[in-house]
Amino acid sequence: MGLAAILLTADQASKYWINITMDYTETWPVLEGIFHLTYVRNFGAAFGIFPYHRTFFIIASILMVLLIVYGQGYFPRRYSLIQLGLSFMLGGVLGNLYDRISVGYVIDFLDFRIWPVFNLADAAIVTGALLLMWGLSRHLPSFCIGR
Repeated sequence: MGLAAILLTADQASKYWINITMDYTETWPVLEGIFHLTYVRNFGAAFGIFPYHRTFFIIASILMVLLIVYGQGYFPRRYSLIQLGLSFMLGGVLGNLYDRISVGYVIDFLDFRIWPVFNLADAAIVTGALLLMWGLSRHLPSFCIGR
């Protein structure tokens, strides 16, 4: 839970800084043509799909939080990769959920120019999912091969 709180705080602090420092749609090159900070408001899910379904995404996020918290209690501490993955995912889901509830959209700003603009919460969710899959495949092979 501590890691999730740290990730949530870092995500919200970064979005706050973008919101007070940049104008909406403004972009700042950090490494010209490679990495920019670009202020985007995402009213949908990943890559902006299904825009303006705020209530659905809030409910789905709350269900994800409940599922992640259940998973953290279900898997013993010895499954450290699984626990780490779930903590990353929890911090990320809570970060984007807070945005959806407080302002009605998710603030994105990390722009690598070859991928849609995203934020720290999105990175935490993806990192967490990868760690979760790695942990499940490493520690629970019977689940992965269908036994």
